[in-house]
Amino acid sequence: MDSTDLIRQVRTIELKTRRLVDGLFAGLYLSSFKGRGIEFDEVREYVPGDDVRAIDWNVTARTGRPFIKNYVEERELTLMLMVDISGSTGFGTTGRFKRQLEAELSATLAFSALRNNDRVGLALFSDRVERFIPPLKGRNHVLRIVRELLLAQPSRRSTDLGAALDYVNQVLKRQALLVIISDFRTGDYARPLRISARRHDVVAVQIEDPGERLLPSVGLLRLQDAETGHEVILDLRNKRVREQLQSSAESLRKAHQELFRSLGVDAVTLSTDQPYVEPLAALFENRIRRRR
Repeated sequence: MDSTDLIRQVRTIELKTRRLVDGLFAGLYLSSFKGRGIEFDEVREYVPGDDVRAIDWNVTARTGRPFIKNYVEERELTLMLMVDISGSTGFGTTGRFKRQLEAELSATLAFSALRNNDRVGLALFSDRVERFIPPLKGRNHVLRIVRELLLAQPSRRSTDLGAALDYVNQVLKRQALLVIISDFRTGDYARPLRISARRHDVVAVQIEDPGERLLPSVGLLRLQDAETGHEVILDLRNKRVREQLQSSAESLRKAHQELFRSLGVDAVTLSTDQPYVEPLAALFENRIRRRR
């Protein structure tokens, strides 16, 4: 796209996602995700009901009255967006490609972080990390991330989430909120995801298209794997063929979900034919309930 078209698309995404952020997501984001820990705030006099474990014995001894150390949560976060740009994310049957949904969702999260003065970084990956932008603050930085999402053209079409997680695990030295946005059509990634889940707060967002779940009875159809180029011809008039393909897709989806549950990774599935606002808000609200 030329520069004029790019500026227009960036502005459109900013306006659309900012409305969502201002109306809903900024508060949910703030309440859902913890900061890096707690920091000392002040020493104050003990009142009945305070945790006795917080008593500052040195001040108490000097004054002859009980005082406690008061702490507050350190809110500042680092949001790291890991976005799959492999060949399969260029698929879509509903007027919107998976890649487009990824870009809009990423922008919503990035502007939510901006609203809360958090740092945002980006890792675009295929079977390797294609582009890495270190976490920084500010509107110009977030707009740069949106531009990179819109312009992303992978040098390779296959996916290796495990390699991308290994890379991010090496370069992120501090705890972060790590959001993985992908269709998860990849090889084994359990080991590096387990490492990430120990170091960071990880959220998995699985992007799918209805054309991958429900295959129409349209007769002979030539299908090509978007990542390997491998082609097959299937007769979709055959009910058993359709059921086998749908069963395989559902089994793969359940395997991902079971892995996320076993590692304590929050997960949500979004589809190109559905608005993402409600399921994403539900994810945030579930996290808020758990914190309370």
